Amino acid sequence: MSEPVSPAVGLGVLHLFCRIPGPGVDREAIRTAVEAATTAGDQVVPVAILGHKADLAFMGLGDDLWRLRDLQTALVAAGLQVVDSYVSLTEVSEYAQGVPDEMKQTRLHPELPPAGKPAWCFYPMSKRRNVGANWYRLPYDDRHELMMEHGASGRRFAGRVLQVVTGSTGVDDHEWGVTLFGEHPDDLKDVVYTMRYDRASADYGDFGTFYTGMVDDLDTVLTRAGCA
Repeated sequence: MSEPVSPAVGLGVLHLFCRIPGPGVDREAIRTAVEAATTAGDQVVPVAILGHKADLAFMGLGDDLWRLRDLQTALVAAGLQVVDSYVSLTEVSEYAQGVPDEMKQTRLHPELPPAGKPAWCFYPMSKRRNVGANWYRLPYDDRHELMMEHGASGRRFAGRVLQVVTGSTGVDDHEWGVTLFGEHPDDLKDVVYTMRYDRASADYGDFGTFYTGMVDDLDTVLTRAGCA
């Protein structure tokens, strides 16, 4: 076996967006793949995706990237087609270093999925480097002020929405991955709409492709996504 490839702090996060290409998908093999990952200590969140972009998604979190690769390999071997993916790491933002240790651990080691929040979406985002709107040319104090405003907007949705923001600079195309769990689908819409008016987002935010779906147990997700 290969030696573990692990973050110095936190967890690796792998979002896999899959299509069910036909009747040849091995449902039992999918179940075995997910059970192997969870038995090894990883978390796997199954999601039934709405729309044409994918049929289902698996959000995997673990402290060894090889094990996340094993999950991907096993799902493909079961007959699923990976049509998109995203790789990131849990992190504590440079603007949140002063938060209590308990909050830091929640960000580095989230326990997913949260109870009572079946509405789900994922999107990647980056900060702009445009002339006149280059986030990385701003002094730290200015960036910190903008992020405090942005965080205050997000806290207005405490209890309604759980936001899991993971870092992807250097490991995927954007700089962060944002995964939202909500009580209702409009909770997801409301939090994204509200936070887009913050200066950190309105002036400096670029967004990637959005995926939306519903979280449930694996058997329900597979059945409702059309995996016989």
